[in-house]
Amino acid sequence: MSSTDTAARPLSVAVDIGGTFTDITVQDAATGQAWTAKTPSTPHDPSEAFLEGVRLALLAAGGEARAVGRVLHGTTVATNLILEGKGARTALVTTRGFRHVLEIGRQDIPRPVNLHAWVKPQRPVPPSLVFEVAERVAPDGTVLHPLEEESVRDVAERCRAGGVAAVAVCLLHAFTAPEHERRVAALLRDALPGVAVTASSDVLPVVREYERSLATVLNAQVMPAVSTYVRRLEERLEDQGIAAPLLLMKSNGGVAGAASIRRAPAVTALSGPAAGVVGAQAVSAAAGFPDIITVDIGGTSADICLMKGGAVGLTQNGKVGEWPLPLPMVDMVTIGAGGGSLARVRDGALTVGPESAGAQPGPACYGRGGTEATVTDAHVVLGHLPPSLLGGRMQLDVAAAEAAVRNTVAAPLGLSLHAAARGILAIADSNMVGAVRVVSVERGHDPRDFALVPFGGAGPLHGCSLAMLLGIRTVLVPPSPGVLCAQGLLAADLKAEFSRSLRGGEDAATVEEVFRMLEAQADAWFAEEEVPGARRDTRRVALMRYAGQGGELAVDWPGTREGAAGNFAAQHRALYGFDLPGATVELVTLRVEAAGRLAGGITAPLKPGTGAEPVGRHAVHFENGTQDAALYDREALGAGDRFSGPAIVTQLDATTLVPPGWQGAVDGSGALILRCEGATP
Repeated sequence: MSSTDTAARPLSVAVDIGGTFTDITVQDAATGQAWTAKTPSTPHDPSEAFLEGVRLALLAAGGEARAVGRVLHGTTVATNLILEGKGARTALVTTRGFRHVLEIGRQDIPRPVNLHAWVKPQRPVPPSLVFEVAERVAPDGTVLHPLEEESVRDVAERCRAGGVAAVAVCLLHAFTAPEHERRVAALLRDALPGVAVTASSDVLPVVREYERSLATVLNAQVMPAVSTYVRRLEERLEDQGIAAPLLLMKSNGGVAGAASIRRAPAVTALSGPAAGVVGAQAVSAAAGFPDIITVDIGGTSADICLMKGGAVGLTQNGKVGEWPLPLPMVDMVTIGAGGGSLARVRDGALTVGPESAGAQPGPACYGRGGTEATVTDAHVVLGHLPPSLLGGRMQLDVAAAEAAVRNTVAAPLGLSLHAAARGILAIADSNMVGAVRVVSVERGHDPRDFALVPFGGAGPLHGCSLAMLLGIRTVLVPPSPGVLCAQGLLAADLKAEFSRSLRGGEDAATVEEVFRMLEAQADAWFAEEEVPGARRDTRRVALMRYAGQGGELAVDWPGTREGAAGNFAAQHRALYGFDLPGATVELVTLRVEAAGRLAGGITAPLKPGTGAEPVGRHAVHFENGTQDAALYDREALGAGDRFSGPAIVTQLDATTLVPPGWQGAVDGSGALILRCEGATP
């Protein structure tokens, strides 16, 4: 992995596949120079857009395939399989008497739904494919009933008869005593050649049966398709003469080798969005903004994350679609709001999203047959976008955008064309503001204390309007906002987490023994990823709670239970405004976080500018009337250049809208800093 000779093979290629576009960045490790490219995604076979993007980026860089030393990839394959319910036909094997764990689930219901109207979604494994084996282990690891291997062979026959392609094994209390579970998995692999078998002790060896079972099932479901996809990519890269290792982004903001991903593909469920957060962290740090709220707006979704003090927060309470997925992932909120979000009139009311036009046919303005209005069409109608995108490779069909907005929104509501377009954007912005409040206000943070970092293809179009709704006065637009998720891959380190829940009441010696066992697992992972000793970092973490609480907080382990309890109390005060002196603090799970430093970077000093000069003018329809906005080419702007809104800043990968009353300045890091002077559009 890291032993690649960067002098002989200096190029790193990063590819992020989104719902509408595939973004690519090529960077020269020797000079830091980078080249970017965008190409439409190919949902029928994501690898096609992957390879086309690599070809375009290498062409822009003037580089050859043999000069590539590293390929990094953010993938949505696992995400889409989970969201669309298109994973492999999977069986769940559990302890006798516990076959209804998935069906029972939890007592809570999704927050926005009506208590009386909500219908429990169909589980990813139907009851007919949940099988039991005879065995039982107590919470402390004591074997109450030995494993009856004949019951496992019976399950194998039933799996074969059921035509399953994957099997998830999740036995009761396997997180404390995994021997039975591992034996069951071994027997099933022998009896079912060609069937993917995964065990909870290899995916998520922690407490909570429902979440652990669900994580294991989802991992099994996506394993065949992700393994095939990764293998195909490796083969096609080799066919193109690229002999570099393939590293894939994980939901925790780190990357891992293809072999690790094939074993546990569920860790890529938030792969692309996590890369964007890592990229935003690097850009904001270079510009001197440690406290930021990121808004990644692509074609289908908007991903929002808050960072305080420059640290990317992790959570084990994440969700993918309707399912909790308690694997470590970047703490963010995702909603169905993007450039391709469809605007529809239902029962006299205008809604925007979560349905999207996707890559095919896409927004009407793309000229691919779309007839329904989208957020991007609303921007085109209001003049927020230039006549063409992707450096002139994609001409926008203004007439088609106007027809879509007029026919599907304006006419049904009796509005003018421009009023309908503004209504579409207002609803989209409102949806995103709600998500921003979830990660800020609802967690005790005032958004006005943060800078807003919008990115993604549509992010800079909404940055200033979102900031005004939130009372934020500073917006930081990254140098290449439309491909920041791809660039974030270049800034990511190798990362993995190794966890183990405790039986309860462990003494200090036992805790130390568990930590050392987890660190041994981390060392084995470092060896597999070929991380040199000098680039290895590990961190001990404890998940703790007050007795009786239903959830834990992750805190640094300073070496003693008392010290960790102090860290827990401090974090509890920061999150909830109080702690409970004297109350019992339980130690639930131990975790070792491993990182292999890759020494990547995505920022470089920008040359001083000679003054911002418009390259043209463009009519923009604001709420208080049409105004003539200056057009600026971002490539021509240098450090120190300043300009005033209304303005539109164009570049290959995104377009930035600067309303009246906002001032723009180019930072020496390359970031565009927009500040509000109090006026509104």
